[in-house]
Amino acid sequence: MQSIVNRKAKFEYTFIDTYTAGICLLGTEVKAIKDGKASMVDTYCIFDKDELWVKGLGITPGPGAFQHEALRDKKLLLRKKELKKLSSSLDKGLTIIPIKIFVDERNRLKMEIALAKGKKLYDKRESIKERDVERDLRRMH
Repeated sequence: MQSIVNRKAKFEYTFIDTYTAGICLLGTEVKAIKDGKASMVDTYCIFDKDELWVKGLGITPGPGAFQHEALRDKKLLLRKKELKKLSSSLDKGLTIIPIKIFVDERNRLKMEIALAKGKKLYDKRESIKERDVERDLRRMH
């Protein structure tokens, strides 16, 4: 299984800190993610009663009798200390963004999330310039 990546996140946000969290999933969701049938477009994390939830994670239901909701909210599993640190950081104008979903060494699905700050328009232009220069250098070699 290849990891599922939120490609827009690096362009839209500056990452301050990253965390690895477990995800509460149904069996059909696990199978769909391992088949690569998930989309991280417009995903974000919110706190609800001292729990961290990911919203907008689209997992395409596969064939079979039992089906799951495509955009069901999923609970993220972190330690209490990490949750307190993240919730206190949100007061400073930061946000929590899902970066990627991957399988760890023990064959469990994990989500990498980042404490991030939104980029301004001029920061985005700078990112585009850096990417173009890097691409031109690769073409020359």
